[in-house]
Order: sequence, then structure tokens, then C-alpha cells
Amino acid sequence: MRKDKKEMIEEKAIVKEVIEDFKRRAEERKSFDIIWKINMNFLMGNQYCNIGYGGQLEESDRQFFWQEREVYNHIAPIFDIRFAKLSRIKPDINVLPASNDERDKQSAKVSKKIYKSLKNKLEIENKVNQGIKWSEVCGTVFYKVTWNSNLGQVVGLSDNGEKMRSGEVELSVVSPFEIYPDSAVYESLRDCQSIIHAKAYSTSQIKSMFGVDVKGEKINTFSLDNVSVGVGGLGFNGTVPKIIDAVKEDSAIVIERYQRPSADYPDGRLTIVAGDKLVYDDVLPYICGEDKTRDFPFVKQTSIEEPGCFWGTSVIERLVPVQRAYNAVKNRKHEFINRLSLGVLSVEDGSVDLDNLEDEGLCPGKVLVYRQGSSEPKYLQSESLPSGLDDEENNLLEEFNKISGVNDLVSASNISSNISGNALELLISQDETRLNASIESIKFAVKDIAKKILKLYKQYAIFPRIAKIVGENGQIEMFYYSSSDITSDDIELENQTDGSQTLAQRREMLFSLLDKGLLYDENGQLTNRMKCKILEMLGLGIWENAQDIKDLHIKKADNENLKMLDGVSCKTSEIDDDGLHLNEHIAFMLGEDFEKRKLENSNIEKLFLEHIRAHKKNMEE
Repeated sequence: MRKDKKEMIEEKAIVKEVIEDFKRRAEERKSFDIIWKINMNFLMGNQYCNIGYGGQLEESDRQFFWQEREVYNHIAPIFDIRFAKLSRIKPDINVLPASNDERDKQSAKVSKKIYKSLKNKLEIENKVNQGIKWSEVCGTVFYKVTWNSNLGQVVGLSDNGEKMRSGEVELSVVSPFEIYPDSAVYESLRDCQSIIHAKAYSTSQIKSMFGVDVKGEKINTFSLDNVSVGVGGLGFNGTVPKIIDAVKEDSAIVIERYQRPSADYPDGRLTIVAGDKLVYDDVLPYICGEDKTRDFPFVKQTSIEEPGCFWGTSVIERLVPVQRAYNAVKNRKHEFINRLSLGVLSVEDGSVDLDNLEDEGLCPGKVLVYRQGSSEPKYLQSESLPSGLDDEENNLLEEFNKISGVNDLVSASNISSNISGNALELLISQDETRLNASIESIKFAVKDIAKKILKLYKQYAIFPRIAKIVGENGQIEMFYYSSSDITSDDIELENQTDGSQTLAQRREMLFSLLDKGLLYDENGQLTNRMKCKILEMLGLGIWENAQDIKDLHIKKADNENLKMLDGVSCKTSEIDDDGLHLNEHIAFMLGEDFEKRKLENSNIEKLFLEHIRAHKKNMEE
């Protein structure tokens, strides 16, 4: 249907307003962009870049041909150590039931299973590791959790004969270069009233995404390239990776502006502009906020939070001045060594052929001819290397460790060989204390991601779908679910205190608890369930096969509870573990869900009691 003139004028006004808003935010964020680019260049090894006129990144040239300009990159190994420690953080979630009802407890279990089934499918751990790299370089990274109706299983055909799919959640990592808040003084996403996600796409991609043709342009972006930037020593040049400006041909910028619910827009507003065309202008589609409100589909993660600033700070930003000073000290030392090794000749004017002397120097076996009666060329006496250069180099190395907050204790030369185990453990604990802020940000980001995933499935997973979980022992559990099975999105993190511990540390802690007898029951015995849990925490889950039958008995008893709750009689079997079944049935009868259903149907209690008497009789026999 063709649009009338009034609608076209309104759309052009919206497009113009969104583009101007985007340009204003981009101008406000320009100072942060240059800092992020400097951080990326220093990490790659291009450490002779400065902020030039107009706030542009430019390279500094050599002042003399003999000037040493080597790069001694200490930022890269510090980044590797921090990433290695932070990537160990793999927090797991636990879904709390909405109430004490047995159905809500079962729903909470289903919600946790849904997240576990999606954990590998969405590659959440890999995406979080990718996000850690961005946050460690730029200080901030974002995760985008959206719903894609073009994914999932085919559930039918539309009127046009196109396949209709069930839809799936999409999780993507968004760099800070693509996010534009309405103000840089807000500390969190909750404070922002609107946020823009802008990204350059080719015209063919835009056609596939939105079905519109837009005019292609040259879009400025940046990429990684190997170029010579004047590094190296006397007589040679080096090549280092560099973040350079690049141009994408036949492309356009897609601007997505998200606005929170307000008096003017009670359900929020999402406006998408591709190039110069309006492709979407309606309510916020995602009910992923607190108390079933519409909210941004973004999760923010920072390396180091800055008070009163939306953007976090990277450790690399703090290390840049130290790295510049370290490069200067090392290069000055090498220039001094060059003078000692090559020497500085003193030559009387006109006494020798200067061109020949400059080209060849005083090489071994050289026949030096100089004018009769003149002074022969000789080397000037050089002083020894000043001790202050060595002291400054050592001070800068210590400053690297102090500012970054990390230290590779395995290779640290100042660790005594006869240090006790407790003292070494204390040093490791102190060494990782500075990482706590980054660790907490990662944990809460994973928690928010899990919340948004469950909320989107609650909103969109109308059609029943099947999922599977692969356990550590190789078993595959299949289950069906739909949006009605998700009654709670109240999530807490599991193992928050030992998320950064290694497997060896967890094993040592477990053995210590076993020695102290804290894991035994009142009879001084290890229960089968506790044995399974201990083996799981030791990383030996495949040894649990002998105990899996108990979990199967518990699941069978749970299914019987639900059947009898619906009025279906269940008979005991000779293969039942009567003790386990009794505990599950009695626990279910003591819940609120059973009490409510008993008032509706008095026959339910009779079914349960008959079933429990049958188990007791089997135990007596």
C-alpha cells in the first residue's frame, strides 16, 4: 500500500530527527573513541601514536635517522594474564521458584534446564570471553539479547506460502564503538532514557534484513593492518600492526534508537533508520525489564567502573604513560650502547676522505690515509652507562605491576624458593584482589543475560518446543517446554565465592572438608547424594554412573506426584526404591500446592495415602 504525502513528510521528519540525534551523540563520544583507539594500538604494538590536531590519531616520526624506536610491549602480556584469569570465571545460575508450591518449584527447575540447554547453543561462555577482551581493551562492552523470529523449527506456513518458524533468542557481543547513550554522565543503563545502537551494513544486507533498497555510500570505519610506522633501530625499520581508518563501499548505517516507557510512549519506542529510510517506528518489542516492563535488550559489562561516567576504564589506558616512558628509557640505553660500540670519530677538516670514512667507518684491516702533517682520526672517549637508566627501568617495571594489579608469580624472580605454601597462597589471593571489580561485573552480566533470555522465552515461546541437556556422564535428557512453564525469572548466581578458583584449589578445599568431617551425616556416613556431589565438584562426573539410578527413582516419584495430583492412581513397582519414593511423596504432601488441590478434590489425599501405605508395606516385606 502506497503512503500518502502526509505520512511521507512525517517519516522524513522522524528520519532527520534520529540522524541529528545520532550525530550529536557521536560528537559527544569522540573523546572516548580516540582513547579506545590508542588502547588498541598500544596493545597491538603501535606505541608511537599521539592525539594530533583536531583530536585525530597521528603517528610521530623519527627526529634523527639514528634514533632508536623499538617497542618493548609490556601491555600485551599484562592483557594476556588478566584475560587468562578473568576467562576462568564461569558463573552458573540458579532459578528461584516464585513460591513454595510444588508446581513453581518444578517450573524453576525447567527454567534452569532451559538456560543450560541454551548455554551451548548460544555459545554463552565464548561470547562472554569475547566480551572480556573488549572490556579489557576499551573498558566497556555490551551484550545484545534479542528474539529472531526467522530461527527455530518450522511450525507452519503463512498465507503467502512462506515458512513460519518458532523463533529463537540471539545473543551478540556489541563493541562500545556501536553504542551511543543519551548522556555520558549516567553510570548505568538503568539511568539512560534512550540509547542508540548504530552499525554499518552493506546495502545487500539491509535489503535482506528490512526488505528496503537504500543508497550506498562510503562509510568510514577502522581495521587492522600491518604498516611501517618508523619503528626499529639504527639502520633498519620495523613493521607493527596498526589500527587504521578504512572505508566500506556501498554501505549505509543502520541506527536503532531505543526509548524507555514514558508519559508520551507508555510502552516505550523503537525507531530504526537504515540509510535515509524509516524501516520501523513502534513500541519497544521486548518485555525484558523488571516487573514485566519493556526495556533495552542490552547488558553492560565494565573492566573498571568510573564514578559519574557511563564508560568504564581500561587498565591499558592507565599503562600507556608508563609504556611510553619504558620505551624511551630502553631506547636511550641502546643509543648509548650504539655510541660505545660504533664510537664517535674526531676528524680534522680536510685530513681524510670523509665520504669513504662515513660509508665504511674504521673497519678491521682498513688502510686509513690522511693528509701529511694533520692529526689522525681518533675515537672520542665515552663515559660508562649511567646507573640512573637501570634504576629507572626497574622502577617502571614495578610500576607496571602496581598499576595493572596482576603479576605472574610463577616467573617472578623475587619469590623465594623456600616460601611456605600458606604464604604463597596469601600472595596469590592478594594478587587477584585487584581483579574483583572486573569479576563481579562479569558475574552480574551473565546473571542479566540469563534473566533476559528467560523473559524473552516467556514472551515469545508460545509453541511447545523440545530441548536437551547433556550431562557430564554423557546422558542426554530430553524435555518439552513452552512459555507457560516459565513462571519465575528470579535468578541468583551459584558458587559466587569460588568462581575464580582453579580445579586444584576446589579439590584441596573438598579434601579439607572431608578430613574435618563436615560432609558426613549424623551417623558419620556419606550419603549417596553427597557422594555424587563430591565427585561432580572434583571434576569426575563420569564416575557417577553407579549412582544415576537414584536420580531416576526421584524423577519417577516426582512424575507420580503430578499424576496423583491430577486424580490418577499410581501403583508401586517391585523395582521401586521405597525409601526414596516415600521421602519424595511425603515432602510433596507437605507443600502448599498439595494443600490447595486437596481442598478442590478430597480424593487426592486418599490416592496419596494409599500409595504411601503400599510403599511402607513393601518395605516391611
